[in-house]
Amino acid sequence: MKLLQYHEPGEGKRVGVLTREGAIIDVTTDETPGVLEFLQVAASDGVSLNILVAEMQERASAARPAPAPWEQESREELSFDTVHVAPTEDGYYLRTPIDSPEVWGCGVTYKRSSDMRDDDSDSDIYSRIYASDRPEIFFKATPRCIVGSNQPIGIRRDSKLTATEPELAFVTGVGGEIVGYTLCNDVSAWDIERDNPLYLPQSKMYNGCCALGPTFVTPAELDDPYNLDISCVIRRGGDTLWEGSVNTEQINWKLEDLAEYLMRDNDCPVGTVVSTGTGIIVPNDLPLQDGDVVEIACDELGTLSNPVVQFG
Repeated sequence: MKLLQYHEPGEGKRVGVLTREGAIIDVTTDETPGVLEFLQVAASDGVSLNILVAEMQERASAARPAPAPWEQESREELSFDTVHVAPTEDGYYLRTPIDSPEVWGCGVTYKRSSDMRDDDSDSDIYSRIYASDRPEIFFKATPRCIVGSNQPIGIRRDSKLTATEPELAFVTGVGGEIVGYTLCNDVSAWDIERDNPLYLPQSKMYNGCCALGPTFVTPAELDDPYNLDISCVIRRGGDTLWEGSVNTEQINWKLEDLAEYLMRDNDCPVGTVVSTGTGIIVPNDLPLQDGDVVEIACDELGTLSNPVVQFG
């Protein structure tokens, strides 16, 4: 099952089920106004998310007034293409796939990331982390820093080398159980971290530093999270500036182990997002610039697209 959150003119945030044909079925209710609330209710009631969504779909359908006879043919079915557009005040648009209370990131989970970071560092700390029994986990974002697809990601005013880090992300339920997947753009000010690894929080967390989307995909929908092709394209002036790809089979950690380390004496709330690290490394001579567009794509998860803005 694929869920998404979108803005409907005159209604605000809505929750939809995305069908294989690209249609959106509204499943919003007063009890479940967002994907996060669906997860919370499913956890508290001890039911599966799929069963809860089906129940709420029936409630939403029953509560929706029936169209008049003359409206039957004119009413258009809402499609994914209708909402996957740049936000406007009076139009439909995608929101983040979940209003996550917090986002955490994992680093150096792919070999090529380890090699690149050691090449740019005066020490071997990154290769040591890659081979360590404990993963690198850092706090990435609060809700104010998170944007959805087609919303702008940012370059901090004190960075000259900000880069996209395309990543698979998972969403946790009770006790760190993996209940969903999405894409994450872990936007990072590489030059700040390279100046001193203790500056990592400043390089990772600021306005527009984290993009999530476009959909929330349940585990049953994915055949194998360790065999996903993820690609990234950076466009500048309408032209392709750079592109790269990776398969998640190259990740050095089991996702459940990352979740377990995160949750050790750290009771993260239901709906926490964990971004699992990048295996797509942008060259140092291609920092993001104002006006760029970054597209991260995975057939099973969709395309996360974000324009870039320069702060300051």
